[in-house]
Amino acid sequence: MDAQQAGEQIERELLILTRHQEMTSPRRLRGSESLERSAYVLLSRIEAQGPMSVADLVDAFGLAASTFNRQTAALLRDGLVERTLDPEGGVARKFRVTQKGTDALRADRDKVVDGLAEVVTDWTPERLGRFIDDLQQFNKDIERLTGRPWPR
Repeated sequence: MDAQQAGEQIERELLILTRHQEMTSPRRLRGSESLERSAYVLLSRIEAQGPMSVADLVDAFGLAASTFNRQTAALLRDGLVERTLDPEGGVARKFRVTQKGTDALRADRDKVVDGLAEVVTDWTPERLGRFIDDLQQFNKDIERLTGRPWPR
């Protein structure tokens, strides 16, 4: 199998995987009190990296500042993040996850983890290890190509 053929098979499996992810999302399982997908991703990134400015988010995700202005405004309105001074002394205000944001993220993440654990419950430790290693390598290769690593 060449890289093109592998790419076609990977594309199909990722398409199916993202469909499964949507069907088992915390929002779908728990209802409207769960986080929007964009909020889940932003809160996860800020939680992993620490306080981030809009410019930091633009660099991290490669999306327009206007996108993050809208998304962070919604997070602020909902009390999931708060503005804070740059802990490194910069002039930009940064966003930090609030306790409410941490609690909401944890509740949604617990649902995701529970659902994933149910899927792999019959897998051997060796199979789980290989899958996790391969998935991490796949993500790291994408991050290397895009220049946008995710903090781990």
